Amino acid sequence: MGDGLYLNPAEPAAADYVVQGVAELLQNYAVDGIHFDDYFYPTTEESIDAVQFAASGAVDLAAWRQQNVTALVKAVHGTVKAADPTLRFGISPQGNPDNDLNSQYSAVTAWLAAGGEEQVVDYLCPQVYWGYGYTLQSGSTRFAFENIVPAWLAYPRAEGVALYFGLGAYRIGVGDGGANPDSVSGWSTGDALARQVQDLRGQNAGGWALYRYGSLFGAGAPEQAAAECAALRALTGKEG
Repeated sequence: MGDGLYLNPAEPAAADYVVQGVAELLQNYAVDGIHFDDYFYPTTEESIDAVQFAASGAVDLAAWRQQNVTALVKAVHGTVKAADPTLRFGISPQGNPDNDLNSQYSAVTAWLAAGGEEQVVDYLCPQVYWGYGYTLQSGSTRFAFENIVPAWLAYPRAEGVALYFGLGAYRIGVGDGGANPDSVSGWSTGDALARQVQDLRGQNAGGWALYRYGSLFGAGAPEQAAAECAALRALTGKEG
């Protein structure tokens, strides 16, 4: 787990600290919304919240942790909406929903399906940072872009809950680390991101975001980054 201090979602005071931090942002800054990244639990190690778990009387540690996270996220959503119903609150979970549930204890598919008074988020933006044909060492292509995007889109989603996709701009010219032989070359075409955006549009995805924007303007692969920018501008009708 490493060194560091962590806010334990099982502690009401810690959860309230997060919620009040969001309330302070909403009160003092003209924001369009609040966005959380994917970090909720630093480890699956049982010792980190053993005292709280024992005191809770719960019998299923994973389910209890998931309830803690959901309660925290729902409280933040309520705080955002109380400040201004037009503001949006969302989260960018890992692209692997199994990791979200079993490592981060984030019940993301349940969040997508929760609407009305039970609504937890206004949107999710899973981190789909893999390319076409992405292959694990095991040979699995579950997380290849063409497979994982439809899998996310197939999850039940409540009215008013949007699903966007985070795309890996930092992969340009570097590759996604897949076992497939075109792991690098697939990200060196100059239009890798534009192809993914076109694909998302064809599947009626709610939208997309880049991680990270600065990767398109860094020194790592300037010619490829410039080509990617041009392809995205052409696709979106933007000039300059």
